[in-house]
Amino acid sequence: MNTFTRFLYEFLSQFFLGIKQIFIGIFEGIKTIFDIHTYMAIIDYYKPDFNGPEWIYVGIAILMLAIVVAIIAAILILLIRKYLRFRKRVLNEEELLKQVNKLNNEVNDLVKEKEEILAMKVSQLGLNMPDDEPEVEEEVAEQQDEDDDYLEGYRFSKLTKVDRQYKNYKQKDYKNNFTLVQLCENFRNFAAYKLKLYYSPEMIRNFISGIASTKLVILQGISGTGKTSLAYAWGKFVKHDSCVASVQPSWRDRTDIFGYLNEFTKRFNETDFLRYLYVAGFTDEVYTVILDEMNLARVEYYFAELLSILEMQNPDEWLVEVVSSSWDTDPKRLIDGKLKVPENVWYIGTINNDDSTFKVTDKVYDRAMPIDINEKGKYFEAEPAEPMDINYSYLNGLFMQAIKDNPVSQEILDKVQEMDDYVIEHFRVAFGNRIMKHLESFVPVYMACGGEEIDAVDYFLARKVLRKFESLNISLIRDEIDDFIKFLDKTFGKGKMKECIASMTVLKKS
Repeated sequence: MNTFTRFLYEFLSQFFLGIKQIFIGIFEGIKTIFDIHTYMAIIDYYKPDFNGPEWIYVGIAILMLAIVVAIIAAILILLIRKYLRFRKRVLNEEELLKQVNKLNNEVNDLVKEKEEILAMKVSQLGLNMPDDEPEVEEEVAEQQDEDDDYLEGYRFSKLTKVDRQYKNYKQKDYKNNFTLVQLCENFRNFAAYKLKLYYSPEMIRNFISGIASTKLVILQGISGTGKTSLAYAWGKFVKHDSCVASVQPSWRDRTDIFGYLNEFTKRFNETDFLRYLYVAGFTDEVYTVILDEMNLARVEYYFAELLSILEMQNPDEWLVEVVSSSWDTDPKRLIDGKLKVPENVWYIGTINNDDSTFKVTDKVYDRAMPIDINEKGKYFEAEPAEPMDINYSYLNGLFMQAIKDNPVSQEILDKVQEMDDYVIEHFRVAFGNRIMKHLESFVPVYMACGGEEIDAVDYFLARKVLRKFESLNISLIRDEIDDFIKFLDKTFGKGKMKECIASMTVLKKS
């Protein structure tokens, strides 16, 4: 053993001696290059033998040597500076990554805080809040591996977890058999009994009819009347908490709502909105997204793509590009970087019209169903009501059946056409096929919810058509308003168009 120890010592010593000589050689070489005394000794030795012209050559040789040394020194300095700049850039990128992660965490904390505040509004009114995850996820959560090391190499961590949670999930059939009238009554009683939120039967009918006519509903009105609470209560009622997307003034494009690919980390910054849509795609249940204070930023900027997608007749074409290219490790429902927007999700925006917000344009209003909430609810004795498990396919089937069973009467359609001709002639305002399509869905469902046809038409025209008058120069049309009110009474019946007349009266006084 002693022999091997001596061998190993001498064997490794030879290796380290070579490394030592390399560093000594470099140091000795640099020392030799800059040994001024040796240069002077050489010059002194040959000095007696130099003649006049040779001294010129000596000077040139010294100058050339100095230039070469200066060039070598400059190259070394340049390399060192490049290294320092590169190192500084690396450090700056690392610091930037830390700042990005810090900002992402702060945004997540703010969103979470906003959701907690909204939840507090409801829970303080008497509802015991369930966990943040949808109930369906609780039933499959046991499939999730507590160790998240498997997410290495995956750029969609949240969506990948959803894939694992729903790996063996099977859609549920709740055997629903309620009518739209019963749905409205149950929801109204639930909001009042559980949440202490009181809405009139007409308001609930308007809301249900709104979601039947379009995927985007806008709740507008003065602050404190329960706009957000109505949308939040609907999420509680259908047993899937609404995803609250708190719109920020800085939102400019689709990445603010869907997320973006971080080019530094190569990970996708997934928003709760994107995850919520992804989860909804696995089920046949009802989901709701709340675009809270949606006009703090321009809606047609950050929501433009979804506005266009939701208008397509074929839901199979509801595809939104999340990333431009696909990886093998991407979530399974992300095909070629595109996600199919699920049909069972509604988008409910709340807006306040004041100096701090942007005006919602006709492009958005024409594709949405605006519902005004300008009055606080009046207390009523509510019957006990519980949340409901609802299949989206069943609810959508009720809407389709209502449209089939309660088509808008030809008499009403003729009167609406007369009104269209009148407003074109006197106010230069027109409404197209899109609004008529919404009308032909809104009115039948409103009737199936227990309302009257004329009331549905009145409310719809006031919110979808007469709203356009707000963009006109009031001073130029004020004299025309009284004649228009007389036209409404004559065409639809005296006092039948209460909402339209009220809207025009308010407009005249503004």
